[in-house]
Amino acid sequence: MTGEATDEEGDGEATVLVVDDEEGLADLYAIWLRDRYAVETAYDGDAALDALDETVDVVLLDRQMPGVSGDDVLEAIRDRELDCRVAMVTAVEPELDIVDLGFDDYLRKPVDRETLRETVDRLLRRSAYDEAVQAYFAAARKHALLSESNDPSVTDAEEFEALEARLAALRGRLDDVVEDFDEDDYEVLFRQFSAEDPDDG
Repeated sequence: MTGEATDEEGDGEATVLVVDDEEGLADLYAIWLRDRYAVETAYDGDAALDALDETVDVVLLDRQMPGVSGDDVLEAIRDRELDCRVAMVTAVEPELDIVDLGFDDYLRKPVDRETLRETVDRLLRRSAYDEAVQAYFAAARKHALLSESNDPSVTDAEEFEALEARLAALRGRLDDVVEDFDEDDYEVLFRQFSAEDPDDG
């Protein structure tokens, strides 16, 4: 098994790179997506790094891989300043270390077909938004994941407090762009605002 990235035919213009060292799982995700998008698969981190370029729109990225990990691939994506959205698709329980990871969404395995397709659709839609909006949604996702933790030390941690401060700062930059939101994303944003300001509205 070489781990070399492979192409799958797709009718859609967007390109999705699926990265997972479980080859059967990566191939299954590709089957689920290839009727909508052009799909590439990479079975390890090295193959993912080779496949990454400006043509990739969305990356579905496993975290736990031998050699070059998903976190390493994600760091390379951001270091190269590639304009793509990244969803971690992983069995790893989210902990405070996710605060500093530059992903846009985080899915816990097992993931079903509909969730995967909806996630790609949502990330492609958000690619058209202002960078501040993208940053807000990414931070809000991290906040939601960590807020669900059963460990009170997580929400009491300095990293979590810093994340909340970042959310507040990003929120202040959104007034001029929310009018362009997709209805579903507006509802997500509204729910986040309501959670932060329960007396509003």
